[in-house]
Amino acid sequence: MSQEIKSAGISAAANLTIVPVEEDSPFVPLHLAGQNPAAVIDLRHFILQQQAHPLGSRYNRMLKRAIDITVSAFVITFLLSWITALIAILIKLDSRGPVFFLQKRNKRRGELFSCIKFRSMVCNADADILPAGKNDQRITRFGKFLRRYHLDELPQFFNVLLGDMSVIGPRPHMVSENIKFDGLIRNYAGRHRVKPGLTGLAQVMGFVGETDELHKMRSRVEMDLFYIRHWSLRLDLSILFRTICKSIRL
Repeated sequence: MSQEIKSAGISAAANLTIVPVEEDSPFVPLHLAGQNPAAVIDLRHFILQQQAHPLGSRYNRMLKRAIDITVSAFVITFLLSWITALIAILIKLDSRGPVFFLQKRNKRRGELFSCIKFRSMVCNADADILPAGKNDQRITRFGKFLRRYHLDELPQFFNVLLGDMSVIGPRPHMVSENIKFDGLIRNYAGRHRVKPGLTGLAQVMGFVGETDELHKMRSRVEMDLFYIRHWSLRLDLSILFRTICKSIRL
């Protein structure tokens, strides 16, 4: 795994060997209140181990926050200010329902926030408990286009500006998925030590798409914890550059 990161040009920023998820212990396992997929992760029910990591530093968090504000303000001003109206019209012409889709997800320390996306599916009762799969019938025609080019994620720059997310960080999963995988993957909750991101190390390393098999989510978590342990400004810039390159090639 570390060789794969090195070949991708990212380990130059971290330059450290990945420790398997099972051996890392930034968090003890979560103790969730019930099995309801819509349940809220209550931080009072689990203990955080105070293990140092780069973003535990106030200076590093302030630096990362300054970059988040700059990037999100730029995108909102020069891209979302005009493309939102165009996408909204196309969404409305394609299917009935709101332009935006808001879903509760977990942010830093497990707290909840409303993640904003352009709606890419028909309105359905399973949206909060059943992730979209390949050839999912709920996805609209225009929604397929939005998802293919990740345009449905653009409104999350507002989440970044508000401080709930960062441009770079572990992708926020559905609450139902967090509850499911926390019971299957040791130290899964360690992902919530930092703000979730629009893109992250797992995504640029190719760990995207469905998580229909446990090993796929394990690989994502391994990348997320590696990122948290070895965060640096250089690593963030490498991930951002690779994300832009991947988007242009799509």
